[in-house]
Amino acid sequence: MPVKNEKFLIQTKGFNDIIDITKNVGDVIKNSKQIADLKNGTVHIFVQGSTAAVTTLEYEPGLIKDIPEILNELIPTDKKYHHDTTWHDGNGYAHIRASIIGSSITVPYVNGEMELGTYQQIVLMDFDNKPRTRNIIVQVIY
Repeated sequence: MPVKNEKFLIQTKGFNDIIDITKNVGDVIKNSKQIADLKNGTVHIFVQGSTAAVTTLEYEPGLIKDIPEILNELIPTDKKYHHDTTWHDGNGYAHIRASIIGSSITVPYVNGEMELGTYQQIVLMDFDNKPRTRNIIVQVIY
């Protein structure tokens, strides 16, 4: 089973920044298609770092507001976390949010196109308390 590994960087604002990376991932698949007769397989998307996550959602303004609001109710930024006592960096909440959502997803593709739903996009979520440059690793498996 051949695997093509690619990486791309995304600049984030931190603080619950949600960025649509569907096109970036699709471009990796298209570039892989030029190398091999790419038909069907899977693409695995992973973000490096313990304060960011990758998932799918409908990338629309309402959800972009709803998700941070709900996360702040569940995992507030102003709560004292043991992580903050250890490291004094004030981002314990970001680690918890990222670990609950997860650092990777796998999406099937057929005839070189991802099998995402009509209103489903791949997003990077950065929960850290500062802007970051995030390294996204994409593995195209065919």
